[in-house]
Amino acid sequence: MAPFEALKMAREKMLDLVEISPNAAPPVCKIQDYGKYLYEKDKSDRAARKKQKVIVIKEVKFSVTVDEHDYQTKKNQAVRFLGDGDKVKASLRFKGRQMAHRDLGYKIINRLIMDIGEAGTVEFMPRMEGTTLHAILAPTKKPEIQMPPAAPKVKPVVPTAAAAPVVAPEAPEAPSA
Repeated sequence: MAPFEALKMAREKMLDLVEISPNAAPPVCKIQDYGKYLYEKDKSDRAARKKQKVIVIKEVKFSVTVDEHDYQTKKNQAVRFLGDGDKVKASLRFKGRQMAHRDLGYKIINRLIMDIGEAGTVEFMPRMEGTTLHAILAPTKKPEIQMPPAAPKVKPVVPTAAAAPVVAPEAPEAPSA
């Protein structure tokens, strides 16, 4: 339909001509109230935003002189964050003369990566930025649980009277005298 005809029809009905899909060939328009269209569009946008998962990066900080118990606590925190679906940034800050022993920092971060194992995957390998060593871990994607295909339902076969004729047992003959 020509645009001026559609606009004329819309004005007769005291409504608006709303362009729904401008990129289509030809563009798709609809005769409706423009305020109602904006309200419905806003409502659907809010519903889509509600379903989105916001990815948060949680940080776990280590030092070169971290004690075993502190390391275990922070490792467990990182595993919990990954289980919740958040990314984890493991950072290790070198202070003063510790910069001469960067290999100790790399050992701690690599140990963390190995200990986390299946809970997360390495997104960015450990790298130095200034006096800080960083690594970013992302949660592993959980495989979709696939149900085995349902076995076809088979009804148990119950013999019926019509299917098999019932034959009365023969009575034994009485002896004749």
